[in-house]
Amino acid sequence: MSACTTPPVAPGTAGDKAPAIAPTVVKPVPAKPVDAKEVKDATDAAAPTFVPAKFAALPGWARDDMRAAWPAFMASCGVLVKRPDWKESCTIARQVNADSDKAIRLFFETFFVPNQVVAADGANTGLVTGYYEPLLHGARKRGGPYQTPLYKVPDDLVSVDLAGVYPELKNMRLRGKLVGKKVVPYATRADIERATSVTGKELLWVDDEVEAFFLQVQGSGRVQLTDTQETVRVAYADQNGHPYKSIGRYLVDKGELTLSQASAQGIKAWIAGHPTRKDELFNANPSYVFFKEERLPDPKVGPKGALGVPLTPQRSVAIDSRFVPLGAPVFLATTQANSDIPMQRLVMAQDTGGAIRGPIRVDYFFGFGAEAAENAGRMKQSGAVWVLLPKQAPAR
Repeated sequence: MSACTTPPVAPGTAGDKAPAIAPTVVKPVPAKPVDAKEVKDATDAAAPTFVPAKFAALPGWARDDMRAAWPAFMASCGVLVKRPDWKESCTIARQVNADSDKAIRLFFETFFVPNQVVAADGANTGLVTGYYEPLLHGARKRGGPYQTPLYKVPDDLVSVDLAGVYPELKNMRLRGKLVGKKVVPYATRADIERATSVTGKELLWVDDEVEAFFLQVQGSGRVQLTDTQETVRVAYADQNGHPYKSIGRYLVDKGELTLSQASAQGIKAWIAGHPTRKDELFNANPSYVFFKEERLPDPKVGPKGALGVPLTPQRSVAIDSRFVPLGAPVFLATTQANSDIPMQRLVMAQDTGGAIRGPIRVDYFFGFGAEAAENAGRMKQSGAVWVLLPKQAPAR
């Protein structure tokens, strides 16, 4: 990192004048995962309260290895440094010794205030799930086992940024298609699978329809191409505008699976046992994701999230950016997948997702590979979050 003329980091602890709050208890849920239906759809939810706290009140703060979180924070700063509230702290961060856990911890405690997120209904915990970057097998040309297309953005999909007209709708987009002079809803998943409007928009062909569906849920992934002997990344390009609906919830509501069985692994097992109902299940989710191809120069680098920076395995999360600032450091207190073992660490809010709705709603990025897929598929825990904001940032 290049040096700068900003004065050196001074010792101090943020939040010394913060009002005391009741300690947060993060309940482990190995036997009965959190019911996603119990998490309020925050489309019209009231804004949460950010309650200032002391770093000493954050469970596990002193034990977390700050060095593991630092590269992800510096990636966030590459974007946030352009904003007035973040310029000072992100500039000073360039001087911090990235190899010193003590120096990094001192930096955060000096220049930031942890704010516990409390929902409008008073809840201070919410749902924590996981996602990962999958690997699929495919080809550039259709043939043999490669019969399932991944589509590019259709020419007739219209996307309108509503914030330009309605500032209160920041981060909201209207998607549809033009019929005459009107914008009407775009085709659902079921309609797209039957439509001819996407013919010719095939990006790649893969060999597994089930994995292609789950690729859309994850938002990005890698495809190993057998005809060109290369591995490429397919990244989220756009979406058809229909809300994401959980197929796990669909199976639970139909009495096909119990809540504890509705993991990614459990859903795939159900599909294997009910192949004739696969389309029924997939079409229960009207949302459809379109992709773009990206080069993969370094397999160790994660896909780009909504912030526009590569995700860091186990240190990046997706949040609802209407409530949690995109790019901000977030201290997460939860438990490991399907376990009561604490998982308490500093992560960065660098991504969003169609299923990530609500002020205390976190999707934890596990990374790439079989182990990441296993953990992400089983992650459905309760958790609390504290958003770290620069001391000079306006009160929320």
